[in-house]
Formats: sequence, structure tokens, C-alpha cells
Amino acid sequence: MATPIPPIDDSHTKTDDMRLEIFCLIWLDANANVEENRNTEQRLHSIINRLMKFQDIKQCQKYIEERSQKDRLVMIVNGRLGREIVPSIHKLRQVIAIYVYCMDKTSNEQWARKFPKVKAVVVELDELVSRIRADQKIQKMIEEPFSINIFTA
Repeated sequence: MATPIPPIDDSHTKTDDMRLEIFCLIWLDANANVEENRNTEQRLHSIINRLMKFQDIKQCQKYIEERSQKDRLVMIVNGRLGREIVPSIHKLRQVIAIYVYCMDKTSNEQWARKFPKVKAVVVELDELVSRIRADQKIQKMIEEPFSINIFTA
């Protein structure tokens, strides 16, 4: 299943909502917990601090839909599950980027073309990490509030 998620309540006092980090990486894949992905997981943590792993598409979609529109969600999904979930979450404001990690790049690129938030379809974990790192540098510059230092003016 997925990593533990705190129960959702309407009081909005969840620790999830009290954090300063607005970026969250969501990894939806039936094989997300396999040993070969552990190293990749650590590398991804160095890019985006919060990582949520899901193996169940319904739990993942529920988690995404319940996030604040102020959150910025980056998603990794395999090709099969991506075909199912991407059409229903693509228009959500909180979803800013989707990366498809798969074995069949050609067929997954065909369906992914319809969705501008799909930033890459990759078959190698190293390429996946590199793309997320590069895109996230740009995204942080866009999302971070501008600060003005009156002493340097």
C-alpha cells in the first residue's frame, strides 16, 4: 500500500498544512517500494524534501485532490497507472509537473502528449532524477516569493 497518511479532518490542523515546504513529490507505482528504487528515493529527497509513495491509484488521487491549491505537487507515475490518473488530476492547480517512468517510452509518449504538465517520459532512473532536479531549480525560482533588501538599494 502507501506510506502512512495522517487522517484527514476538516479542522485543517494537520501537520501537513502547517509545514513551510510547499513542494511534495508523489511517486505512484506498484513497484515503488522495490529495493532498486531506494537509492533513487534518497536522490529525490535531496531535490524535494517531502516524498509520498503510493501503490494504490485511488489513495493517490484522493491525497492529491485533498491538497491545498497552494501546494506544488510533482508526480512520478508508471505508464499504466499514468494513463488512468493523469487525465483526472492534470487540471488541478496543485499538480505542477508529471514524470512518466516506464519501460515503453514510445507508446507512453503518445498518450502523454495530450497533457502539457507531463514534462518527460523516461526509461532510466538517472534521467528521471536529472530532469526533476533541473526542472525543480527553475520551479523554485518561480515559486519563491521575491524579497527586497532595502540595504542594497
